[in-house]
Amino acid sequence: MNSLRARIDLMVHSQVAQHVITAVIMFNAVILGFETSDEVMSHFGPLILFLDALCLSIFVIELAAKLFARGARFFRDGWNVFDFVIVGIALMPATQALSVLRALRILRLLRIVSVTPRLRRVVEGFLDALPGMASVFLLMGIIFYIAAVIATKMFGPTFPDWFGTLGKSAYSLFQVMTLESWSMGIVRPVMEVHPKAWLFFVPFILVTTFAVMNLVVGLIVNSMQDAHHQEENENTGVYRDEVLARLDSIEKRLSGLPTGQVGGPRQNGEAGD
Repeated sequence: MNSLRARIDLMVHSQVAQHVITAVIMFNAVILGFETSDEVMSHFGPLILFLDALCLSIFVIELAAKLFARGARFFRDGWNVFDFVIVGIALMPATQALSVLRALRILRLLRIVSVTPRLRRVVEGFLDALPGMASVFLLMGIIFYIAAVIATKMFGPTFPDWFGTLGKSAYSLFQVMTLESWSMGIVRPVMEVHPKAWLFFVPFILVTTFAVMNLVVGLIVNSMQDAHHQEENENTGVYRDEVLARLDSIEKRLSGLPTGQVGGPRQNGEAGD
């Protein structure tokens, strides 16, 4: 039984199997896109639904094989749990109460992350950056709260639609931070009533958009670089182990030869001279 599990584990994790699953994921994404077209569904609806069910069956067979091969160890890998949840959502019946699950079937495309090592590195690097990003987001939240209170006090009476409440002020300031129509849409109309309003908005943009958000970008870039260096170190370690194993094998073969045969033909040539 253990040998059978080992063979199945090698088969489902082989390079060929991973390429096949990747192709099925991409094909299934195209099929799910076709399902959004009423015209395509009216002509090829049964065929598209059959192909979608076929793709889902392949995913279920793959997960079943992994579960059989690894048993409880299957759930120790976070990517396996991720695949299990994604496929489980697709298997749930899309009744009226759970009709949103039909739309969530497109989440199967996210499985491309779990079967592609480089994409996994990107996601893992992003997750490693989350602790540092949490501190930055906390700082951003404090800045937003202070700015929202000030904006509500200053501009709320004259612009209640934008700054009438704390929530409206926070949303308007978020629009300003993203630089989406911030000047002509919000700041200039406010400056027509409050000419000195730029003294509030310009520092707010400098702090949030150009300073704090760049901290987030820097954390993500740093984590991606760390993940890349880790991958390079792992590849170097694998190559080093292979070289050492080959050298050890050569040394064992040489040590097994009689002393007179170590030189081989060269010694014979010297003797002939």
